[in-house]
Amino acid sequence: MLISTKGRYALRVMVDLAEHPTDAFVPLKVIAERQEISEKYLESIIKLLVKAKLLTGLRGKGGGYKLTKSPEQYTVGSILRQTEETLAPVACLEQGECVCPRAAGCRTLSLWKGLDKVISDYLDDVTLADLIQTDADAFNYVI
Repeated sequence: MLISTKGRYALRVMVDLAEHPTDAFVPLKVIAERQEISEKYLESIIKLLVKAKLLTGLRGKGGGYKLTKSPEQYTVGSILRQTEETLAPVACLEQGECVCPRAAGCRTLSLWKGLDKVISDYLDDVTLADLIQTDADAFNYVI
């Protein structure tokens, strides 16, 4: 599993909006400048986030984007699933993939399923609110 630039930037946008709470819509240009991301590239990412109802947008004067929920209600997993084709560590666990003909005798399948669960559980346990904390020990995750 490799998180793409699109996924990393989507997370940065969401963190940016969580760090700068306001009832007003935040213009795309402001987010792009704060995050040092191309506006053009950011448009495509924000479109995905709006379509998934993670953000709401308003066009025209006073327009921009804002979170649809509080930071505590967004998980990193829910954000990354909107931008990444998969979070699976191996191809045979990707959604919609055919069952591997070797699955019944595969000695490593349980390992990959376990890793997939650890990844999903971890990403679904971290919220935007967690990411905007300034506590340095917030992510001392121990298995």
